[in-house]
Amino acid sequence: MLTTFKDTINNEDGFLIAIAMLMLALVTVIGIAATTTSETELRIAGNEKFHKLAFYAAEAARGYVQENPTLYGGDNTTAGAPLCFPDNDDSSQKYPIDSTQSFKGEVEYIDFTVPPRGSGYGAGKFKAHRYTMACYGYGPSNSNAETQIEAGFYRIGF
Repeated sequence: MLTTFKDTINNEDGFLIAIAMLMLALVTVIGIAATTTSETELRIAGNEKFHKLAFYAAEAARGYVQENPTLYGGDNTTAGAPLCFPDNDDSSQKYPIDSTQSFKGEVEYIDFTVPPRGSGYGAGKFKAHRYTMACYGYGPSNSNAETQIEAGFYRIGF
C-alpha cells in the first residue's frame, strides 16, 4: 500500500506512549525534589535537636554554679584567676548529665563594688563581689553541638 503525506500526518500510532513517558518523567522529577526536601528538613530538625540539648546542658551548668558556692565564695576573690568546673585541675573535663549531654565552664572574679541600691545591704559594711561565668554545653558527641552561655552575677559579702 502506498503511504501519502496526508496519511503520515494523521497517524497517531505511538502518541500515547510519548505522553505516558512525558508524564512519568514529570512525576519522577517531582518525587526526587520531594525526597531531597524531606531529607534536608530531617537534617535541619536533627541539628536543631542537638543544639537544644547543648543549650540545656549549658543551662544545667548555670545551675551547677549556683549549687556550688565554692566557685563563687570567699576562696574565689582573685581577679584574673578563674575556677574551672567540674574539675579545676583539668579544664577540659566535662560533667556528664546523661549519654547525650555534658557541660563544663569557669567562674571568674571581677572585682567588688558597693551593693546595688535596694538590695537591703548597707554600702559601708557590705561589698558586692562581681563574677562572670562562662558555661559550655555539649550535645551528643557525634553532633559537634556546643553552646556557650555567659552571665554575670554578684555575691554580697564582707
